[in-house]
Amino acid sequence: MFTSNQTAARRPTARKWLAATAGFAFAVTGAISSAQAQDTIKVGVLHSLSGTMAISETTLKDTMLFLIDEQNKKGGLLGKKLEAVVVDPASNWPLFAEKARELISKNKVSAVFGCWTSVSRKSVLPVFKELNSILFYPVQYEGEESERNVFYTGAAPNQQAIPAVDYLMSKEGGSVKRWVLAGTDYVYPRTTNKILEAYLIGKGVKKEDIMINYTPFGHSDWQTIVSDIKKFGSAGKKTGVVSTINGDANVPFYKELGNQGIKATDIPVVAFSVGEEELAGLDTKPLLGHLAAWNYFQSIKNPGNAEFIKKWQAFTKNPKRVTNDPMEAHVIGFAMWVKAVEKVKSTDPDKVIDALPGITAPNLTGGTSTMLPNHHITKPVFVGEIKADGQFDVVWKTKGLVPGDAWTDFLPGSKDLESDWVKLKCGNYNTVTKKCGGQAS
Repeated sequence: MFTSNQTAARRPTARKWLAATAGFAFAVTGAISSAQAQDTIKVGVLHSLSGTMAISETTLKDTMLFLIDEQNKKGGLLGKKLEAVVVDPASNWPLFAEKARELISKNKVSAVFGCWTSVSRKSVLPVFKELNSILFYPVQYEGEESERNVFYTGAAPNQQAIPAVDYLMSKEGGSVKRWVLAGTDYVYPRTTNKILEAYLIGKGVKKEDIMINYTPFGHSDWQTIVSDIKKFGSAGKKTGVVSTINGDANVPFYKELGNQGIKATDIPVVAFSVGEEELAGLDTKPLLGHLAAWNYFQSIKNPGNAEFIKKWQAFTKNPKRVTNDPMEAHVIGFAMWVKAVEKVKSTDPDKVIDALPGITAPNLTGGTSTMLPNHHITKPVFVGEIKADGQFDVVWKTKGLVPGDAWTDFLPGSKDLESDWVKLKCGNYNTVTKKCGGQAS
């Protein structure tokens, strides 16, 4: 039996033993947790499931869950199952950055598929650069950017906006001479319209024949603006509207077009952010003949597309669930990421980033897309007319696949810039000064 002094004397030893035991137990627990964490490869999904952009982005979350499920049916990746980690940045642009950091730092995802608006993408860029992770961005955008940590699977302006304007200018597209550039008030519409204005003026269009208008996200009162468009189009020249209106503001915009009797034969509207998903919530009767320019339409006849639609509708348990262009961009981007990971046998960001340029993947329209050194891909371009069933009838397409151009040829500060992450290791190499950093990317 120990005396109190003897007991006290032995307490440090006991404490050391307990501490050592606890440390061993913690180490074992940590090892088990680490082993469990390594059982899956985590994939981040960063899309708004609430707020003004939920109308467009929710389906992209579902797309990623579908693609991950399909890959797991094939045995996963590198012998491991893929696990989706879904967050909701709620159409809140600063929250996108917080959620991106959470996915990378806390959830330890190997790559992130997400964002829709350019302002959300701009919000997360510093996080992906700081933490050296990978973002696959699936939506058409304004260009004027090429980041090492981002792969742009949506369209650059030369893969959507410029071809759409060329179509409207042609006899087949209505020989439009007067232009309304209508957009939501943020970076994508403003920069795209800046490019389009320069392009139109270069084609001989007078400044007074270009009307530019911006509205906030979620804008609902379109009566005055549509009235102004109608008045602008009554000057005796064929007028067309190029719409970069984003999110749920499209619903009242198109409704007001119908209310004021604006038909596609009078003033055609070509949209860059309205696809099958958005039309599912609209009465399409007043919109017949209006247009959208995309790199994919659900209505395109192709065995690969038919198979994808069938599997998608089975996965969602909804035989009426539609597909759209940004979904296809995720299909292509995800397939490229899987191929790159398999090629380097690792999810290490640096290895995957270096492996992605040159990787190919089938698109859903019958071709094969390639990841270019500028982190953009090759894509066909289609112009489609809205049909009564909410689908599109393709009225025009490019002859082949168009390589995405990170920097436009139509702005003075951009035409001399080149993006090449393979040879030049630079996103904004100035071909005149021969220096990287010709313009802030």
